Amino acid sequence: MNGYLVFARKEALEIVRTWRIWVLPSILLFFALTGPPLARFTPELINALAGEQLGQFRIPPPTYLDAYGQWIKNLSQIVLFALIIIYGGLISSEIRSGTAAFVLTKPLSRAAFVIIKAIVHTAFLAFTLTAGTLITWGVTLAVFRDAPASALWKSALLWLVLGVFFIMLMTALSVMIPAPAGAAGAGLGAYALLSAVAIWEPLRTYSPAGITGQATSLAAGTETASPLWTVTTSVLLSIALVLLAAALFRRKEL
Repeated sequence: MNGYLVFARKEALEIVRTWRIWVLPSILLFFALTGPPLARFTPELINALAGEQLGQFRIPPPTYLDAYGQWIKNLSQIVLFALIIIYGGLISSEIRSGTAAFVLTKPLSRAAFVIIKAIVHTAFLAFTLTAGTLITWGVTLAVFRDAPASALWKSALLWLVLGVFFIMLMTALSVMIPAPAGAAGAGLGAYALLSAVAIWEPLRTYSPAGITGQATSLAAGTETASPLWTVTTSVLLSIALVLLAAALFRRKEL
């Protein structure tokens, strides 16, 4: 087994044996289990609590699309916040603990150190997202008795591109900023900036800023612009970010 596989195995074991195996999967599991029932009963709760204030206005009966929309909304807000905070110390914590210096005494380059960490945690995100979407699909079917797969899986797959982009962004920030809280703050700033520029159509069409809106539209079963450009630019930026992180880490004093 070469040094790359050994390090990838070490990263995977670290996920399984530490708090990382609980935090992200627990968040996704919670929203997967509660999202569909919440979408189903929210109109009834609103009518019961504020029926007089609504007057003649009637909330449309909920459908499985409301559950899908709830899932994407939670992914695009709370789960992204969690990703940013969790990965604020992805590289810097290894430097501070001395693990990076120890691992790099083995036949493993600094660039490989960064890239393998990013790949392993991307695979972890893809696995947990798949499991969460599968549970959402099943609970939606149980609650609404109808749950076509296409809209849910297309929107979740599109969101995964955005999630990977943020993992790569946090990898780069965790090399540049020694304090995990500082890197997380910068990541949240980038999230706010991306949300703000999404109101400008060119950036919404040709950058990662448009993915959230497109994924939401897919989940709602409404027409949306082709995600070709947003996916392409997100993938290219993700590659650029991890290469930047690797280049910066090569100059980092351990």
